[in-house]
Amino acid sequence: MINPMKNDRKTSLWTGSIIMLLVIFIPYLLYIHQKIPESIENYETVFGVIKGGHYIRVQTYIYFLLSKFVPLSLLIIWFLTNKHWWVHAILIPTSVYLFQLISVINDSEKYADEVDFIYTVPITAAIIVILYFLRSKLAIYILALDLKKEMDQNMKNPKKIGKD
Repeated sequence: MINPMKNDRKTSLWTGSIIMLLVIFIPYLLYIHQKIPESIENYETVFGVIKGGHYIRVQTYIYFLLSKFVPLSLLIIWFLTNKHWWVHAILIPTSVYLFQLISVINDSEKYADEVDFIYTVPITAAIIVILYFLRSKLAIYILALDLKKEMDQNMKNPKKIGKD
């Protein structure tokens, strides 16, 4: 018979390791633009052609794109893995970075960081619904891990009733 607790530990270890690796390596995406030649306006990749668009040079476009994507992805990881009561405050900068990322991708916007806050409200509402759904699915596992830690601690150091 397979021990289900052992399987949960293995899954938890894999999940934690993947999250740790993401947090370590995502910031290095900020340096990808340095590998793209400065003067080109179109850059061919395995995934297709990247055009500089409004930014003219591809290197500038990738720089702006990743300067919004990296903090956004780290904030989303932080929101999904945090168990503290103030976790909902992370949604505000997340929505702002998401809106800025969309404005970088959208060539019709002239200035990516000059955004009226009111435009972020509908995007924030949609993102909040999605993130709450994901968080509700992960919350049971976070709670179970905390409970398991507490139970393990109680098993190692049992409290004696009636003794001072």
